[in-house]
Amino acid sequence: MTSGLSWHKSSYSGSGGGNCVEVAHACATVHVRDSKEQCGPVLSVPSHQWVGFIRHLAGEPYKG
Repeated sequence: MTSGLSWHKSSYSGSGGGNCVEVAHACATVHVRDSKEQCGPVLSVPSHQWVGFIRHLAGEPYKG
């Protein structure tokens, strides 16, 4: 359930209405959605996997 979450738009998202994502943290889960489709599908992943994904994007080595 994602109602009542505090959603945050990516700092890389511009105001031009392009490809934007929003992220919300809840307990041990991170939720991701398209900022243009707020009632659309939501991707939910465990927080530790989200951290690994972000580290990978930053070019850090895997620490499994």
